[in-house]
Amino acid sequence: QAQLVESGGGLVQPGGSLRLSCSASGFALDLYAVGWFRQAPGKEREGVSHIGASGGTTYYVDSVKGRFTISRDNAANTVYLQMNSLKPEDTGVYYCAADLDHAKIATLVVSWADYGLDYWGRGTLVTVSS
Repeated sequence: QAQLVESGGGLVQPGGSLRLSCSASGFALDLYAVGWFRQAPGKEREGVSHIGASGGTTYYVDSVKGRFTISRDNAANTVYLQMNSLKPEDTGVYYCAADLDHAKIATLVVSWADYGLDYWGRGTLVTVSS
């Protein structure tokens, strides 16, 4: 069964770091662009970052630029999101999504809209609190 699974979330103090993983099974993730999204309690989902299939193109929304780094290991069928200098406003459920159309992922990261991508994970909770 083809699926994406996120891992690496948890509770961290402000200023701390976490590394999220988005692992694919049942399909070749190296053909897909991947985006990270997050949803805070009571708020709409928002884009965080995206990366092209080859890893050569990356993008970050302004609120995480300089603190988060997206990368991928296509041999491991996995995309990562390294999150440093975490702030309480980074709290939320983090989701990864994959699509053959990088432009579609990029559009949703910049301006969230609820329409389908090829694959979504179920999310991992990140809580930044002292």
